[in-house]
Order: sequence, then C-alpha cells, then structure tokens
Amino acid sequence: MTEHHLAVTRTARYYQQGALSAKTRQVWFVCHGYGQLAAYFSRHFAFLAAANPDTVIIAPEGLSRFYLQGNGGRVGASWMTRDDRLHEIDDHIGFLNQLAANVLAECPADVHITVLGFSQGTATVSRWLTRTPLRPHHLILWAGSFPEDIATALAQQLLSGPKITLVVGTEDEYISVAQATRQQEYLVELGASPQLITFAGRHELNRAVLEQLAYTQR
Repeated sequence: MTEHHLAVTRTARYYQQGALSAKTRQVWFVCHGYGQLAAYFSRHFAFLAAANPDTVIIAPEGLSRFYLQGNGGRVGASWMTRDDRLHEIDDHIGFLNQLAANVLAECPADVHITVLGFSQGTATVSRWLTRTPLRPHHLILWAGSFPEDIATALAQQLLSGPKITLVVGTEDEYISVAQATRQQEYLVELGASPQLITFAGRHELNRAVLEQLAYTQR
C-alpha cells in the first residue's frame, strides 16, 4: 500500500467584526485554539470593533471540524493534528495567505496589523508568518508557544520585526507562568524582545488584557 496526496479546492470559513474600508486603521487576525469555532472565538473581540469603527477583526477557522464528544452535539475545529501534519500546515497557510490578501486589498497600505494566536493558534500564526509577505506590527501569542521546529533563520527574521507579546493566565491548566517565562527567554535568544503579561485566570481570553493591548497600539 502506498500513500498519495491530491490537492483539492475546498471552502474555508472566517468571521469578521467591523467593516473594511479606506478608513480602516487597525486589522486584527485572530486564530482560535483546539476544539473552538471562530464564530464564538471572535465574539471576545467584538467590543474592540464596536468601540472603534476603524478597527476590524478577522477570525479564520481551522479547516478540520469534529464533534467534541461522541457522534453528535457541540462541534469544534482544529488547525492540525500529528497525522499528515505537514500537509495540514500547508493547507492552513494557503488559506490564511489568501484570506489576508483579500482583506488587506480593502485597507489603506499603512493599516496597522495585529496577529493573535490563542493556544493551538499560537503555532498556527507563527508558522504562517514565516511563509507570508504579510508583516504584522504586533504578534500576540496567548496561552501557547512559538514552535521550536521553525528554522532558526526564519524565526529570527520573523521575530526581529513586530512587537511581541506573550499572555498567560496564572491558573492556566495547559501552560504555566513558569513555562511562559521560559518561552520568553527562548524568544530573547532568537533576538526578540517579548513582553510577558499575566492575568488572574485560566486557559481563556481576558477582556481587560485585550483592552490594554488595543490601547497601547493606538
């Protein structure tokens, strides 16, 4: 038996908060974690677009969906698993590149770009940004890690440009503050100057921190 692969066209899904226009000044690309759906994940950022008409939130969804328990009920999405991993990475990078090109074509050339990955989404956005012409002004890795399998030269090239922020809850059940601190040290070794923000909470987004991050970009 031999394994083969065939490239096919499929429909990807994303959600948008706010309206793109020549007046857009801030675009956030936000990638959810394992088992989440972009529709629900994007709601955490709705207040940013509501407060500032010049801000637009783009929330793509992982290409693989599945039932979270058994054969029915709630559905979640994933960016990749260890099975056929490299092709899944190629697929979501292709999706994100096409999405970003479509979105940014409707924005001014000097639009401020923030890329945020949450949990599994941190690896997704990190790999994407090493294989795209897009250059964000701010990269936020929330409750996750920068992949150590990214080639050092590519990692250094990416990390030398944007502002880097790491965020983790003090009670996060998947990544501890100590682990986040080691992640910060690892990124420093790669030439970055990351800020580490902690908050009282678990493996979740935090509105106060999002407000803080949005405020410092304006």
